[in-house]
Amino acid sequence: MTGHRDWTSIKAALNGIRAHDDENYIAARSRDYFWYSPILNEQLKDKLGELVVVPQTVEEVMHVASVVARHKVPLTLRGGGTGNYGQCVPLEGGIVMDLTRLDKVIEITDGHVRVEAGARISRLDDAAHETGQELMMYPSTRQMATIGGFVAGGSGGIGSLRHGMLRDPGNLTYAKVVTVEPEPQVIELFGEDVQKVQHAYGTNGIVVELGVGLTRATDWIHTAALFDGYDAALRFASSAQEKGLDCYLLTTVERRFAPFYNKLGDLFPADRDAVFAMVAPGEMARFTAEAEAHGGRISFAMRKPEIRAAGLQPAYECGWNHTTLQALKVDKSWTYLQVAYPRPFDPDLVLRQMARYGEEIYWHHEMARMDGEVQIFALPLVRYRGEEAMYRLIAELEETDGCTIFDPHVVTIEDGGMKQIDQTQIEFKKRADPYGLMNPGKTRGWTDGMARTDT
Repeated sequence: MTGHRDWTSIKAALNGIRAHDDENYIAARSRDYFWYSPILNEQLKDKLGELVVVPQTVEEVMHVASVVARHKVPLTLRGGGTGNYGQCVPLEGGIVMDLTRLDKVIEITDGHVRVEAGARISRLDDAAHETGQELMMYPSTRQMATIGGFVAGGSGGIGSLRHGMLRDPGNLTYAKVVTVEPEPQVIELFGEDVQKVQHAYGTNGIVVELGVGLTRATDWIHTAALFDGYDAALRFASSAQEKGLDCYLLTTVERRFAPFYNKLGDLFPADRDAVFAMVAPGEMARFTAEAEAHGGRISFAMRKPEIRAAGLQPAYECGWNHTTLQALKVDKSWTYLQVAYPRPFDPDLVLRQMARYGEEIYWHHEMARMDGEVQIFALPLVRYRGEEAMYRLIAELEETDGCTIFDPHVVTIEDGGMKQIDQTQIEFKKRADPYGLMNPGKTRGWTDGMARTDT
């Protein structure tokens, strides 16, 4: 698919759909946060699209899909560009399609919302709040990420403590997908079939609309509890989860992160480990008592307007991969890993890891649920010592400690998280992207021999 392309003809075929070929514009729309990884940064820093198109409607999306198929041009989709693994980076040039103008909240009903894929999650969640409801979960990049990008590239986030991972039942209910063919079709996916496009990196159909579960809104208290010892912080967070305290977020962050959280000042001092949380107002007394029972004290407790007025960041920007972003703003020598711990979770394993790696790794853990069970994740900061050292570390965490690593230093779906090829997604790609034009190079399950060769 590489080589000379007749861009004059391609642009003419777009029939006035908004398109940009300015070098700076293209560069900005060909990147995401892959620079969190020095390995990916080296691989992807020079990868660029050749034209950015910005459709305003589903009909325009279908027209772009037709042009792409007729001219056999690689197509890469993007939303807010907040992913970390190069999901929206075009490896083979071609067209980058920015879907952020497809941003309508179509319908909000009891427990459900239908929305166009390019809607920013912050706007979507705000719209849900106007009806007394809220999203089941969102990434720490809530302000900028789109719902389509989150579904296509993410797996969980803030709210996963309460509602599990995106793949868990009830979180996603519907997807409308446009095929990439000379005569594009619309495919509707319901229920479990939505998994055909969830976490597929936009490789197998253009998702233009989604159905997402909602829950009753809660005026969450953004709070932090401080502990003299990371083991105490972990045991408190685990206990709070096991006892069913109504929280939307429970994230433990060890004291060595404190210099990176400069806005918090004495609210997160360098001699204490922290648990950041979003707690239901009616649970705050129980949360406080549980923290004190584990030797902790409450550092602050504010509702979101108070947090903003105080110039602080909300609790959801103190956890998940925002921890990495906070550190990289201060010190670019860090990178990170994504770690899933064996069940049931053993805090003593973390203490052994802390002793083993010392200053090479700073630790942060997320309380979550997956498949209906408690699942603890870590997104530790790792001193970058080269690719070989990184993969020695990964092997040690998996083979010695029994952890599972979701590798954030690779671009393919299978090597990063799934660990195996999802044949259901590949079969759907044969239907929705029969020429293999979408985000080429991001899934090992697709081979050139699978592509249709007719014109």
